Amino acid sequence: MGRKFTPRGSWLLVALLFVWLSSPSAAQDKIFPASSEFAADQVDGFLRRAQKFEVEQRWGEALSVYEEALRELPDDPAIGNRHDLAKIHYDLGRRYSDSSFLRALTTLPERQAIGLYSEVLMKIESHYVSAPDWGALLARGTQDLAIALTDKPFQQRHLSGKTSAQVDAFAQQLRRITQHRTVNSRQEAIDILSSVVQLGNQQLQLSPAAVALEYACGAIGALDPYSSYLTSDQLNDVYSQIEGNFVGLGIELKANNGALQIVKVITGSPADRAGLRAGDRITEVDGKATALMTTDQAADLLQGQEGSLVQVTTLAPNDTVRRLSVRREHVEVPSVDDVKIVDRDFGVGYLKLTCFQKTTSRDLDTALWKLHREGMRSLIMDLRGNPGGLLTSSVEVADKFVEDGIIVSTRGRSALEDFNYTAHKAGTWRVPLVVLIDGDSASASEIFAGAIRDHRRGSLVGQRSYGKGSVQGIFPLSLAGSGVRLTTAKFYSPNGHPISHVGVQPDKVVQLTAKPPLGAEAASLKDAEDPTLAAGLEAARRQTAKR
Repeated sequence: MGRKFTPRGSWLLVALLFVWLSSPSAAQDKIFPASSEFAADQVDGFLRRAQKFEVEQRWGEALSVYEEALRELPDDPAIGNRHDLAKIHYDLGRRYSDSSFLRALTTLPERQAIGLYSEVLMKIESHYVSAPDWGALLARGTQDLAIALTDKPFQQRHLSGKTSAQVDAFAQQLRRITQHRTVNSRQEAIDILSSVVQLGNQQLQLSPAAVALEYACGAIGALDPYSSYLTSDQLNDVYSQIEGNFVGLGIELKANNGALQIVKVITGSPADRAGLRAGDRITEVDGKATALMTTDQAADLLQGQEGSLVQVTTLAPNDTVRRLSVRREHVEVPSVDDVKIVDRDFGVGYLKLTCFQKTTSRDLDTALWKLHREGMRSLIMDLRGNPGGLLTSSVEVADKFVEDGIIVSTRGRSALEDFNYTAHKAGTWRVPLVVLIDGDSASASEIFAGAIRDHRRGSLVGQRSYGKGSVQGIFPLSLAGSGVRLTTAKFYSPNGHPISHVGVQPDKVVQLTAKPPLGAEAASLKDAEDPTLAAGLEAARRQTAKR
């Protein structure tokens, strides 16, 4: 898989959802009665569920509930507002559990702190998909700082010894400085930040970096759900994900009911060899209880120098407790997994594409030739749960199956972002194709699925995809070793269909809920262990029989 460097030297991605911190909801299409009472009950149900997590300050889990709610009720203002507040709290907790962010707080003097904010605004002005609203960006920074004043991680770091009366007085002054101010340019936003920095230092002895970084993160957070500030460690993690390798144990974690659950164990990794399994819960790392840790904090403890050991205590689903010593090693993350012939009579091959990274094109070639030697006559590509990755990787993968024509088009505010990615006949596989998708197939997965659908190159089976139709660029900053991820364009399928908030509809919908979506063919396979795979296998057999 190749990388795409834009003329400005940035990575161009269509998703960065590799870490299971708050993943897309797996909610599927449902038919709901068109009644305001029903919708109100739904809203109340979601709000009650999330509020339980908010009271315990489990912001990641609250955010997951709101994301699920927005999938079903995307236009509800109450859920949208609560989602935004939960995300501010969640992002704040992530930053203050990040050692590289904490280092930046202590090493950035006032001039550099304001310079970092200025550089963030300049990146937004130059590269974001739409023209920035400077007033809205400044207001979100003010909101982030106001919320930080009430949040424990910020209080413990910056407000020790300060009374609530002192903090309230500063908050009132903050509102007076920023409210009803017309902000028409980047420089005006910088000037107001400078005033806030001075006020914070005078009244609460807040460091300039503490204030400026909240405003910088707030400005990016105001743009869209996929743009974000990247600390030095997060930026390095992004590059590791793109390259498909890192030093660690080889596991993916997510928060689940107050515990850290292992979602996936990479085959052949140190965790795999040590006997860790998906579904296990990590309760201690080097003797430290994980009950109150975020996934970032746990990941930080699990990482370390190559060759070093970490002590992990796990609780299996059957309540078996194990204490293991696992060596940290260089781990290659496979983007193509579970390659096999699933039906030898019909020659149906199968592979799971887990993400689109730098090595995906090469890994897929290896898998396809392996299946070809084993007698593959048709192929099932499983993209369920695939969160995306590099745009160019998805184009290269689609190019292996589409002979010619447009694969995907991108459109942005800058003419540099307008591009049609096209297929080339050389090296095209003509094997009959079935693609499995679901509500967690996002971004680069949707580029591939959309190209296969529009070119009628194969059958799509499963559930409607997530609906993330935007392209992000990664832009390093000159200070603190940090960077920003910004949405630079929207992408469209070969026939010009938008993906954002729409997704890709499969040809055969496998109904995992009570009723099928209107106008769609439903596969009746309720008794199958994996009904989507069963429907895909049935489609592949039919395609093979026709040849």
